[in-house]
Amino acid sequence: MSYKVGMVSLGCPKNQVDAEIMLSLLSEGGYELTADEKQADAIIVNTCGFIGDAKKEAIENILALAQLKQTDNLKALIVTGCLAERYRDEILSEMPEVDAVVGIGSNKNICSVVKAAVEGCPYSEFGEKTALLMDHDRILTTPPYSAYLRVADGCDNCCTYCAIPMIRGGYRSRKMEDILAEANTLAQNGAKEIILIAQDTTRYGEDIYNKLMLPQLLDKLCEIDGIKWIRILYTYPDKITDELLHTIKNQPKVLNYLDIPLQHASGDVLSRMNRTGDFDSLTKLIAHIREIIPGITIRTTFIVGFPGETEEDFEQLATFVKNTGFNRMGCFTYSPEEGTVAADMEDQVDEDVKQRRQEILMTEQSVVNEEISADMIGKNVTVLIEGYDSLNKCYYGRSEADAPDIDGKVFIASTKPLSVGDMVEVCVFDVIDYDLLGDLVD
Repeated sequence: MSYKVGMVSLGCPKNQVDAEIMLSLLSEGGYELTADEKQADAIIVNTCGFIGDAKKEAIENILALAQLKQTDNLKALIVTGCLAERYRDEILSEMPEVDAVVGIGSNKNICSVVKAAVEGCPYSEFGEKTALLMDHDRILTTPPYSAYLRVADGCDNCCTYCAIPMIRGGYRSRKMEDILAEANTLAQNGAKEIILIAQDTTRYGEDIYNKLMLPQLLDKLCEIDGIKWIRILYTYPDKITDELLHTIKNQPKVLNYLDIPLQHASGDVLSRMNRTGDFDSLTKLIAHIREIIPGITIRTTFIVGFPGETEEDFEQLATFVKNTGFNRMGCFTYSPEEGTVAADMEDQVDEDVKQRRQEILMTEQSVVNEEISADMIGKNVTVLIEGYDSLNKCYYGRSEADAPDIDGKVFIASTKPLSVGDMVEVCVFDVIDYDLLGDLVD
């Protein structure tokens, strides 16, 4: 009997790639995939467990989907991903609605997991983290013109606030030939934009080639026909070399876009985070990047309210944000995670203080953003068309300065019909918040 299986994937693009591999395995195993949760015999919730809000979202999804057992066809609810890996026993013991819990090292067995769960056999399996399947066909859940390409998994940085090394294990690069083979397949299937992801993309290759190999990988990816844009996410500041910067500058397919999660600018806070750098060194780093690649878009994220963060530390961070003028910035309040060093640190910061600091920092960034956005008026940008807004009667897409789901959009007035996946030139005439408005350039 062929069962119908649905999938809900939460969290980051790295988790999304895991889900896409599992979908491919299920299809190969003869299961029918369905997007209609009411028709599914089994639903897999591929969870994120990175911070408190992500855990809350995962639990809410699990409990909501469990209701389908009473009202519809659902026979089995299966939990995979980071929350499953991190809270193995607790999920089965505290959530009777769940029929199977599978760690990331057992994703490759998802077909047998579904069969057992649907047939009424409670199931749990936790293979070695290093057994995570990374080289396999995927069923993309992104639009065909844009795809994530994972270059590694796991992390060795061991930041004191982060549970990722516990959840995903140590850093593991994929072989370059496997990455290139997958990129070729993605391009043949219509991908114009390739987005490189890992817990730390800049460390790529160090573990298997004894050298930072991201520049060489980028050179090889640029040789693939069909790929127009190569975007790099999750770069670690310590590993941003001049070789990498010059590769970005000199390779036209590699977008002038860097995502660098800096996390803070106070040397004292960064030291407690087990990260290097301080206000002066990070200021010099950003200036150096912009000197080599003028006009580059830099995205970053910060954590406020880390244990022991003083008003002076926060003022340093706020000054850094104001002075540096990041093109894109996100800010999170610190979330204590069980099992991490920071969770047991003294001088935990009150929640109301965290929230106030987050609001101040985002307000500071909004002023910076207004100045940067206003400077875009009158300039031409290349836009990857993503759809048509029937309410406002305009097309929309993303420029090279905009990563999917986290950055802004470009809305385009055009009397000429456009298709999803087209790449067009647009002249910007106005700005609304983080989005640009433009006319199609004939």
